[in-house]
Amino acid sequence: MIESMFHLHLPLLEKILRPIIVYLCLVAFLRMFGKRELAQLNPFDLVVLLSLSNTVQNAIIGDDNTVTGGVIGAFSLLTVNWVVTRALFRAPKLTGAIEGDETVLIRNGVVDWEAMKKEALTELELMTVLHKQGLGDYSDVKKCVLEPSGNFYVEAIQPDHGERERTEILEEVRALTEEVRRLKEELATR
Repeated sequence: MIESMFHLHLPLLEKILRPIIVYLCLVAFLRMFGKRELAQLNPFDLVVLLSLSNTVQNAIIGDDNTVTGGVIGAFSLLTVNWVVTRALFRAPKLTGAIEGDETVLIRNGVVDWEAMKKEALTELELMTVLHKQGLGDYSDVKKCVLEPSGNFYVEAIQPDHGERERTEILEEVRALTEEVRRLKEELATR
């Protein structure tokens, strides 16, 4: 039993190279197919992402179901990911080339329908993103961006009620601080 759990059925180099090749291919494919796959906007995209792991499982582990093979595969995946993230951190130009650019979907209340088409986003999906941010209409949006990571950045034209309250409170605190400073100066001169 112990023998079957830990004895490798494939050469060590193959066990290391398989996950690295699959990792690099997946990164390239996700870059090719766009940011939408990362955003997980609808059930279809989620099914694709979940199925990817099962689809590439055999390519990563081959015919080896041993604990040792799984540990080597996991270590290889984590290592290649660590190397890639460190390389991207040190080379910002390379990061832009690999990750791609952000896509501006709305600017000053105007939707860029070509950008929406390019990213294969429907109007309903965009409105869902806006509603999650508490916005009801395109005209409420100063800027909406789909980032390379698949996240949305939404900036409202008018700050929300909470933001306005925070700004007012900060202004009042500054005024009080100034008044306290002035009163301390008056007391010091008496």
